[in-house]
Amino acid sequence: MPSPRDLLAELWTSVGGDAAALDAVTLTGDEPQLPSSFRVDAAAQVSIAASGLAAAEIWRMRSGQSQSVSVDMRHAAIECRSERYLRRDGEPPPPMWDPIAGVYQVKNGRFVRLHTNFPHHRDAVCKVLACAPERAAVQAALSEWDGEAFETASYQAGGVVALMRSRDEWQALPQAAALDALPLVEITRIGDAAPKPWPAGERPLAGLRVLDLSRVIAGPVAGRTLAAHGADVMLVSSPELPSIPWLVIDTGRGKLSSCADLTTQQGHAALRDLLAEADVFSQGYRPQSLAALGFSPEDAAAINPGIVYVSLSAYGRNGPWATRRGFDSLVQCTTGFNHAEGQAAGVEGPKELPMQILDHATGYLMALGAMIAKARQAREGGSWHVQVSLARTGKWLWEMGRLVQGLAAPDITPDLAAGFLDDVPSGFGTLTAVRHAAILSGTPAHWARPAVPLGTDPPGWPARG
Repeated sequence: MPSPRDLLAELWTSVGGDAAALDAVTLTGDEPQLPSSFRVDAAAQVSIAASGLAAAEIWRMRSGQSQSVSVDMRHAAIECRSERYLRRDGEPPPPMWDPIAGVYQVKNGRFVRLHTNFPHHRDAVCKVLACAPERAAVQAALSEWDGEAFETASYQAGGVVALMRSRDEWQALPQAAALDALPLVEITRIGDAAPKPWPAGERPLAGLRVLDLSRVIAGPVAGRTLAAHGADVMLVSSPELPSIPWLVIDTGRGKLSSCADLTTQQGHAALRDLLAEADVFSQGYRPQSLAALGFSPEDAAAINPGIVYVSLSAYGRNGPWATRRGFDSLVQCTTGFNHAEGQAAGVEGPKELPMQILDHATGYLMALGAMIAKARQAREGGSWHVQVSLARTGKWLWEMGRLVQGLAAPDITPDLAAGFLDDVPSGFGTLTAVRHAAILSGTPAHWARPAVPLGTDPPGWPARG
């Protein structure tokens, strides 16, 4: 079974990183930190370390100064479920799940998982089931359904659900084969442009402008990570789209926040103006969604030659599921994790991983890809496209191997996590929140801006420097 350092070396060199840079990295702590038969803690540590090393390498490019990077496994595991430890004025998070979200039994003793945190996803499921949005009514309706038929019907209706599959069942699907053909972090040149010089600044990403068009966890974590290393990150949300307030607070640290409805002429123009002066465009919409609005990777490269465009999907860019909506909990369920974890624990039905590790790790991989692509742009020019997916991150996690006694590890309670938390002001009150786990000796990671409510800032960039 590969060590975390082996996993980091493989990841770092797979994106073109110089193997000699790995000498600057120290990884501390042992597995397991959280109860799981999967190596979730290693995935947390390695993905955070890779993004931290990318920031350190950019700083070396900009300043000529080297520095060390260290990541503690316990700290990384805690950060990869940062939303659980967040407190606002001392108060814990409200319930994060819609009342009918979760696991249900269908015909033949099988299980499905519903994701209904957004009202339109809940309404789509209830329309398919022809029932009220109440757990008992949903379960009664689902008892009459074949699981795969319900999954298909729900997606066609705009819902987001997953049939629990074993790993073998998942691997038998065409989508698994399509995913197997993709790298973990895919970085491709999509256009010509002159190299852009680094702006002045005292931090690795100082002066770099990042457009963050994402919601929930993975994409927002990527933006939060880039902000931790000094980038000016502008979260752009639509007033017409729902959000999960607690996640907005947790992942909004370090970011500006503006609104733009891309279906209107005014909102479209505002985003185009922001894009014209950005360095990175990071988005988590379904494949082709932004293309239909004129903001595909190729469109972005035409508007702003030299852009780094980062795309997040649920199931990868190829295959019959390429355009399916998806969230971490559903990808866990349909690709075999919940089935395998349940078997390891000796329980009937799905068992979740102890954190949304596909989301969080993918967020750090997005940040890694963005930084590697930006460094290439500064050296050789060009416009670049970075692509990652939750399911491909899941394949990476699966292939790390299993921990026989991993489920016996005690959970990390908020009290046990206290040493990794700081009290910080915000636009929501005083937050108690997880510090970033990548410790850089020369340019410590931190968030220079407080989290603010959506739409707080006008859609314009602050002056560089």
